[in-house]
Amino acid sequence: MNRHLLYSFRRCPYAMRARMALRYSGVPLSIVEVSLKAKPAEMLAASPKGTVPVLVCADGRVIEQSLEIMLWALGQHDPDNWLQADHRGLIEANDSVFKVLLDRYKYAIRYPEHPMEHYRAQGVEYLQRLEDVLAHTPYLAGSALGLADVALAPFVRQFAHVDREWFAQAPLPHLNTWLERFLASDLFASAMVKSPSL
Repeated sequence: MNRHLLYSFRRCPYAMRARMALRYSGVPLSIVEVSLKAKPAEMLAASPKGTVPVLVCADGRVIEQSLEIMLWALGQHDPDNWLQADHRGLIEANDSVFKVLLDRYKYAIRYPEHPMEHYRAQGVEYLQRLEDVLAHTPYLAGSALGLADVALAPFVRQFAHVDREWFAQAPLPHLNTWLERFLASDLFASAMVKSPSL
């Protein structure tokens, strides 16, 4: 069977969520770990934007955005009905609002207008929305893992890792439980297995 090729970077949250959806869907896949300082010519030829993830399908089609890769993978095979619960609004807010706040918190030295705690507080305001959802259901998608959980978890993980001790004590108990459950999952572990590098 022809294999699809994913250009990825292990710690990139966009690449993480694409890898998880592809693993879950079970499509035949090869993953190439990219050095962001020396991007392979093959990847740049397929996708001049130069950012990961990039999926080159077996038929030559190129998909350049992580959410599009996730939806394509689920279109191939979605055994647990991740698409059943539509939480695109949560994903859109994550990608357009929270990612900006996350970057300012994580790289606060680049944004000296405010101290790191200011950016963290802004991020927590957004995360409270997720906390409120998780106060009623174990997953953002409802009673079972779904698209919204997998799309958002890598970004929440990155936020938590800026200061793990602080995050563990933050007034976000349901979010903490959700994140720990996610990080302990076989799906996350399989997506974080190291791949050959270019």
